[in-house]
Amino acid sequence: MKKLRLEIIGLSYSQTQSGAYALVLGEEGGRRRLPIIIGGFEAQAIAIELEKMQPSRPLTHDLFKNFATSYGIDITEVIIYNLVEGIFYAKLICTDGNKQLEIDARTSDAIAIAVRFSCPIYTYEFILATAGIVLEEAAPGEEEMVEKHDKPETPKSSDTEITAQTEAELKEQLRAAIEEEAYEKASKIRDELAKRRKKQ
Repeated sequence: MKKLRLEIIGLSYSQTQSGAYALVLGEEGGRRRLPIIIGGFEAQAIAIELEKMQPSRPLTHDLFKNFATSYGIDITEVIIYNLVEGIFYAKLICTDGNKQLEIDARTSDAIAIAVRFSCPIYTYEFILATAGIVLEEAAPGEEEMVEKHDKPETPKSSDTEITAQTEAELKEQLRAAIEEEAYEKASKIRDELAKRRKKQ
């Protein structure tokens, strides 16, 4: 199965879950975005490494890297290989130079480790086709790492409000959410549209 490389586009505060963040991954050379909701600790671990900040003491993911490199183990790539009921599954591809192993990991931890080892992040077409959001145009300055959007927050929509909308209304809301970089709301609308397609 062909792997598609992903890039980290940015992090933004979750609009609906306190202490959570939306990690946005982008298809290399493409317009599809993959938003993943992660915890605050993992978001901080990713942001610190991307910004090349040096914490006074090693964080958990730094400890993992130090431990692995001390024993000659390298992480060659991270693969987001499955999506089940909204949960992304990832694995680390590790080698000691002779043997290669795959280790299961939470996606947020896998990406925090990937940035420390400067290894590529991949996924498969069926995951991007199912959970990806297509941008009409690249957002200005989207290439930069964003910890918090300064744009006004998109009004919060409950699950009930989303299910009550027509398909045309949902598509319009999805377009608006993407333009405002409200990826969490966009992912909920995307999921609702996918459910309706399955029922047809």
